[in-house]
Amino acid sequence: MSDDLNRQIFKEEAYDLLGELEGALLELEQAPEDTDLVNQIFRALHTIKGSGSMFGFDDIAEFTHEVESVFDKVRNGDLPVTPTLCSLALKSRDYIRKMLDSADEDEVVAPDEMQEILQGLQGFVLNSADPVDIDEKGAEEPESIVEEVNAGSPADFHQYQITLTAKSDGDVHESKLDSLFEELEKLGEFRVVTRPGDVPGDDAGKGVYWELSLLTEVPRDDVGDIFFFADADLDVEIVELGVDAIVGEESPESVEAVAEIVLPVDKELPSLTDDLSEDDYNDEVEAPRLGEMLIKSGEVTEKDIQEALKKQKPIGQILAEEGKIAPENVARAIQKQSEVKEGEANRKRQEAMTSIRVAADKLDYLVDLVGELVIVQAQIEQVVSERADPVLTALAEELGRLSDELRDSTLSIRMLPIGSSFSKFKRLVRDLSGDLNKEIGLTTTGAETELDKTVIERLADPLVHLLRNSIDHGIETPEERIANGKPPQGMIHLSAEHSGGEVLIRITDDGRGMSSDTIREKGIERGLISKDSELSDKDLLKLIFEPGFSTATEVTNVSGRGVGMDVVKRAIDSLRGTIDIDSKFGKGTILTIRLPLTLAIIDGLQVQIEDGFYVIPLSLVEECVELARSEFDDNESGQKILHLRGEIVPYIHLREWFDIEGESPPIEQIVITGVEGSRIGIVVDTVIGEHQTVIKSLSRVYKDVKGISGATIKGDGSIALILDIPSLVRRVISESR
Repeated sequence: MSDDLNRQIFKEEAYDLLGELEGALLELEQAPEDTDLVNQIFRALHTIKGSGSMFGFDDIAEFTHEVESVFDKVRNGDLPVTPTLCSLALKSRDYIRKMLDSADEDEVVAPDEMQEILQGLQGFVLNSADPVDIDEKGAEEPESIVEEVNAGSPADFHQYQITLTAKSDGDVHESKLDSLFEELEKLGEFRVVTRPGDVPGDDAGKGVYWELSLLTEVPRDDVGDIFFFADADLDVEIVELGVDAIVGEESPESVEAVAEIVLPVDKELPSLTDDLSEDDYNDEVEAPRLGEMLIKSGEVTEKDIQEALKKQKPIGQILAEEGKIAPENVARAIQKQSEVKEGEANRKRQEAMTSIRVAADKLDYLVDLVGELVIVQAQIEQVVSERADPVLTALAEELGRLSDELRDSTLSIRMLPIGSSFSKFKRLVRDLSGDLNKEIGLTTTGAETELDKTVIERLADPLVHLLRNSIDHGIETPEERIANGKPPQGMIHLSAEHSGGEVLIRITDDGRGMSSDTIREKGIERGLISKDSELSDKDLLKLIFEPGFSTATEVTNVSGRGVGMDVVKRAIDSLRGTIDIDSKFGKGTILTIRLPLTLAIIDGLQVQIEDGFYVIPLSLVEECVELARSEFDDNESGQKILHLRGEIVPYIHLREWFDIEGESPPIEQIVITGVEGSRIGIVVDTVIGEHQTVIKSLSRVYKDVKGISGATIKGDGSIALILDIPSLVRRVISESR
């Protein structure tokens, strides 16, 4: 069970890393000189490889190792960043995801695809490498990293002192550390300096611990990744030491390189005798430290040793005094070291902001419970209001306050930044523009805007379809754009922002736009409008959301068959959202989507018709007015309109529409709603007031009823239906036609 849990944790982390990897690769393609992005990509690959090997995903580890090796060469400056490399890396990322998706199967996933990617990577390395470098690699390699350091390149190496401390005595067996030690051995010269019990008396004060030593080219963060999925309850401390102790006296140039780049200036030295020779370094048994021997002999105290250590001069100062390095080089190294320390401090602060993973179904269950609590709280308030007891009233008000805070807090847990899905859209634009031979860039703003996770998940497909339409229909070819006086590269901008209790998402392109005349002709051809109908440009643009409507002159593998935009409209409506379009022919198009923050609990306006109760989402309500029946105007064509302060407003009489028996009151209430840029009146008997609405899904028998999106439970236990105003309006318009 523990292994299954660890494998599941690895898969979840790997999916996150693959998302990070895709975003970094797309950014690297635009900024090939950005070494931070290269390091980020290398770390992601290294973590996937190391953790995959640790938890039995050997196929993933082996394949990722090949990709990681290429980026190791890129990181070292041996290979350039090119569009070809980014394309191969993105294909590799997709293949790793396929292997993760089918990790429980016992067969190799698409072996032909894997071979194609590996051959592509191999060909890239051979075609990009300098022939001189290849010849040099054929020379005899040093037998160990120590010899390589002494050969004159210590600035490329790091010496780490790693301390592993068990969080609870006797809970860690070294057998659990074997895989960790094997991974560390692959990174360079590694040895275990101290095991539990090697130093008598130390364990009592420090606990069960191991001291490890590692000399490697790998950065500290990548060494730390080895312990990320460690199957042992350990505290890990990694301290970087200078490699000057490994370099012999005969290579002053190497010493200068170390002093200039990785000087451990003002870092506390581990002991008075850390001048180790190469033989000492490779020896399995380390000589006792001088300080420890003097303390044990009783000649000095630990305090004397610490004071002596404090009086030691930093290495940079010693080298400057001996004339081996210029003082300004020491100052530059100190500045570099302070920057590294500051970065490390920031990393630790980020690590301190801990978070935990929670299964989505548990969050959904928590929201359901909060919804039930809101219903019970409403029932309590109603009972208390009937009894008029001041003590109960005060308690009910306090319960209401706590209930509201718990509701807001719980819903905020489900909120995610919409930017988490932006990287997939960048990939879509990149790949599709290449297929269509177009030059298209995608910019984004508002990635930090938060939205309910369910809304984000259900919004992904509609956004993909809208972007595909912008790429295929909207943006012209480079030749066409140049002929029209535009830059050859078209731009699509995706933005998100909060607006009251809603989120606005806009897709803007600078393409060819839409011709209202062309849309009118297609509308007449399909019988959607008559030849003599007078519609505004805004109303004409709404025709593109009709089923089967398309202005494409040819069918492609992207679009043109007249399916999709009506599906997008229905998907947005199911989220209780609206979509608006504004287009200027020859200039571009703006699509605006309005969405509620959450689908679980909404603020609504409760209304009544006869003995039935209904809820209208408050975000759609503009105002409420009273009108006598005589003020309504049903003209000869059967259209229902009312005159409101000089404005003609169509209305829907719910009593007639739902065929509710009984007589209408002499004075009725009209709720004016804003739907798709138009004002629509909803006629009801009585407006009761605002109501915090917990949305309950309807059963399969009623889920397809037009105009009803769900139900809620009132304080007295009765049911109120939630009106789907956009769907209701479309149904009325459709039947009137």
